[in-house]
Amino acid sequence: MLTIAESDTHQTVITTFEMTPGTCQDLLDALTDAYDSFISKQPGFIAAGLHVNDAQTRIASYSQWQRREDFQAMLRSDEMRARNRHINDLCKSFEPVMYDVSATFG
Repeated sequence: MLTIAESDTHQTVITTFEMTPGTCQDLLDALTDAYDSFISKQPGFIAAGLHVNDAQTRIASYSQWQRREDFQAMLRSDEMRARNRHINDLCKSFEPVMYDVSATFG
């Protein structure tokens, strides 16, 4: 389960994808399959969520990992490298960025 807390020692990764409305569902399907079949089974994975904007031109992925190295190992795996090549074909751009929680509200 996703938990957002300042005291959290987990690694947060927010990835944004830019695409056209015509490829949004295909990209969402590819990302859903990646999380269901591979990413969620990797060491250190905690949880993730996928968000689509109303214009279907952006997808944001929010994921949490036990350690930064766990996320990096998943990215460097042969399977994820192949999946990322396919994902890259479905979107204009995507960028994973690692974050630390600075503040929470509510």
